[in-house]
Amino acid sequence: MKDIPTALRPREKLLSQGPAALADAELLALLLRTGMKGLGVLQLAEKVLVSAGGLAGLLQASPETLGRIKGLGPAKRSELIAVMELARRSLQTDLQTQPVFGNPQTVKEFLQIQLGNREHEVFGVLFLDAQHRLIAFEELFRGTLSQTSVYPREVVKQALAHNAGAVILAHNHPSGVLEPSRADELLTQTLKSSLNLVDVRVLDHIVVGRSACVSFAERGLL
Repeated sequence: MKDIPTALRPREKLLSQGPAALADAELLALLLRTGMKGLGVLQLAEKVLVSAGGLAGLLQASPETLGRIKGLGPAKRSELIAVMELARRSLQTDLQTQPVFGNPQTVKEFLQIQLGNREHEVFGVLFLDAQHRLIAFEELFRGTLSQTSVYPREVVKQALAHNAGAVILAHNHPSGVLEPSRADELLTQTLKSSLNLVDVRVLDHIVVGRSACVSFAERGLL
């Protein structure tokens, strides 16, 4: 940092111009605080972002993934994991206090952090109360790289256990192809019919990728 003019150093730049003025690497450098031998903190931050697949990838990275990035020792990994958990909790709090219809982007961001960077397919459910506020998010089924088995009975069972009035279904596509498959559409209709028997509405089914999401409701597929 010493070779960077004082006014352009991330901390001073943040205090004088605000956080929006900083690039992703500069914000990350503030968290990392120090570099490593032969690599300044800004260069290390840029290296970490490239290794993680950008800021979105970093927010979704598992502790194991962070552990494979050279230059991230236990202290730095702990700080990053703590920040990511704070982001998750902040988004979850928003969904718990306001109806999800008022926060469609927050729902997608929350699901991307939860599922976007998984290497295998995971099927989860957002259980909502009668006012469509979040009660809980649960990962119910895990599968292979390309598919997972979903059992409607278990989804109904958990919806009743949470006394849910509605749900949002979600699963990731590790392949990166976000287009819903015919199997996804059939599963959605099966779950919709099963949950309808116990007066639980399916508000949406969201396919989650590393950098984007596809909503069945927005596509008119529900």
